[in-house]
Amino acid sequence: MGHTTRNPIRQDPELDRPAGLPPRRGPIRRLLRWCGFGCVLAVALLFGGFLRFADSVTTLKPPVEPKADAIVVLTGGYQRIDQAVELLQKGAGKRLLISGVHPTTTTAQIRKMTQSPADLFSCCVDIGHDAIDTIGNAEETSNWIHAKGYRSVLVVTNNYHMPRTLAELSYVDPDIEFIPYPVVNSDLKTRNWFTDPNAMRVMLAEYAKVLLTGARNVTGFGRHTGLRSANVSAAD
Repeated sequence: MGHTTRNPIRQDPELDRPAGLPPRRGPIRRLLRWCGFGCVLAVALLFGGFLRFADSVTTLKPPVEPKADAIVVLTGGYQRIDQAVELLQKGAGKRLLISGVHPTTTTAQIRKMTQSPADLFSCCVDIGHDAIDTIGNAEETSNWIHAKGYRSVLVVTNNYHMPRTLAELSYVDPDIEFIPYPVVNSDLKTRNWFTDPNAMRVMLAEYAKVLLTGARNVTGFGRHTGLRSANVSAAD
């Protein structure tokens, strides 16, 4: 009669652990735990970065006595252009570039909108129709700077748009001195701007764009040309 071999019953190793010690965690549970810690840390860093970004934007002020070789203003609001033309009239720069103007908008229309003297525009204002976004503004400005031989430029745009603008300009032209001249958005003048849904939405959207700009400028991934002329040439 044959002998039947019985498999020994293995005792659960957790039963041999001294009392008071926590049970061992499996690799999947440990991985999930560390992923959770990583997510919490990432959220904390993003939130802290947003607070720093918001503080820098809301406290950004123009120089008391602005002075540079030239001035560039990015379109996006008539208040920006009015401020840039006023700086030109005061002698803060020798010449003004209005970057990112729609192709159908004429110099005469802009001059009439700003109520500026015709001789000021004819002698000292250039209209840039080539830029289609902030990257294009930087490229259009860089081309203009090198054509004119300038070394320092006053940059006029909204305060919340200034960090991204300077990042793009510095990426394209790191050797030029760009001096920020922020135009304060009316929604960000009060200390309680964060209670305004519109102002909060603008700040969050711009913060996200700043992060994407930084990542793109570091890696080079996803960078494109922001000029109409380059897009037309590529299409041809």
